Amino acid sequence: MTSAALGIPISPVEVTNISQHGFWLLLGDEELFLPFTEFPWFRDVAVGKILHVELPSLNHLYWPELDVDLTVESIRHPEQFPLVSKVSAQPIHQPGRKR
Repeated sequence: MTSAALGIPISPVEVTNISQHGFWLLLGDEELFLPFTEFPWFRDVAVGKILHVELPSLNHLYWPELDVDLTVESIRHPEQFPLVSKVSAQPIHQPGRKR
């Protein structure tokens, strides 16, 4: 006699813990940590919005209520995906304003 599987996981991705420093995702059998210093979009949002995560494809995570898309590689190696903002060093000329 063979035994049937006890159940099918209902979510291929799950948030397992949230702390003041970040949160943990269980993705299959891999646990990933997302520190708020590296992923600031999650820092000041409601817990329910962090918990609502989808896995549209094997390497793509999506938080629909936050409109945040991340690749799994950017979580594994955030140093390879730096957050960079480029601001122009030149003053902006506003039309209608005298210099």
